[in-house]
Amino acid sequence: MKDFLSIFICPKCKSVVDKSDNSIYCTNTSCKAIYPIFSDVPVLINENNSIFSIEDFATSTETTFSMSIERNSKLGMWVKKLIPSISHNLVAEKNYSYLLQQLTNCDDTSFDMKKVLIIGGGIAGKGMDKFLASKKIEIIETDVSYGERTQIICDCHDLPFADKTFDLVIAQAVLEHVIDPVRCVAEIHRVLNANGMVYAETPFMQQVHMRQYDFTRYTHLGHRRLFRYFTETKSGCVAGPGTALAWSYSYFIMSFTSNRSIKNILKIFAYSTSFLFKYFDYLLIHKRGGYDAASAFFFMGQKSNIPIHDKELLKSFRGI
Repeated sequence: MKDFLSIFICPKCKSVVDKSDNSIYCTNTSCKAIYPIFSDVPVLINENNSIFSIEDFATSTETTFSMSIERNSKLGMWVKKLIPSISHNLVAEKNYSYLLQQLTNCDDTSFDMKKVLIIGGGIAGKGMDKFLASKKIEIIETDVSYGERTQIICDCHDLPFADKTFDLVIAQAVLEHVIDPVRCVAEIHRVLNANGMVYAETPFMQQVHMRQYDFTRYTHLGHRRLFRYFTETKSGCVAGPGTALAWSYSYFIMSFTSNRSIKNILKIFAYSTSFLFKYFDYLLIHKRGGYDAASAFFFMGQKSNIPIHDKELLKSFRGI
């Protein structure tokens, strides 16, 4: 386990913490919370304000990613390898290249390495490969499930990090899966330094995924307002109407059964007959009508203390 103790705080009371052999504990005598470390992964969950408990991770109870149908059957794993994807992220790789450039655009070889927090980072996100491989930034990957890249288990509603710790926070395909996105964005704002940046991708037109851990969708303006305490750098569609159509068609086909084996068979048929729709996004993603029918949006912005006024928000409408 990396030594994150200098940036950790108690997620429950926001006090300083310390470390013992197999746990992290709050030094506030009024709190005295104890957070265990399992297989070198600290579990910093405020159980009073989370749908997860520390016991979930002590017993390796299924949470988010492990709840997916594909991971619960051999047929599901075979299906995942066999069928083409119905989604195509057209912007992530370019956006991550831009963010990396912003973080490392410094001629001084002695500058402090920039800290990046990835929320929902148990697995590598779409288009992140070069970003994650960079040796010029320090990346901390958190999640609410044990993943191949999970360094810290924590809930975005109560991030266990001190104020103004990070230069960039990433939440790719995360905010649809949290109970209270507004609170989570407030926490992101808190842990960013004065000039810190945020990058988020969140769906607009997608069917339920990750089972019971799926709660919210956003239009382009709804997503912008969620980040109203940030000055916009860039925003736009992640995936367009073609992807939205492929999702809708596929889930229509799969809705005819609740049997997992049959559903996987229908999924092969649905994905194999609809994946070509996503390629229309190359044509439609930047069109005004594409904003009205997009599958997902991204927002990139810089921390601010002055929120965008709602009248100004309306002026940024890009649809028809």
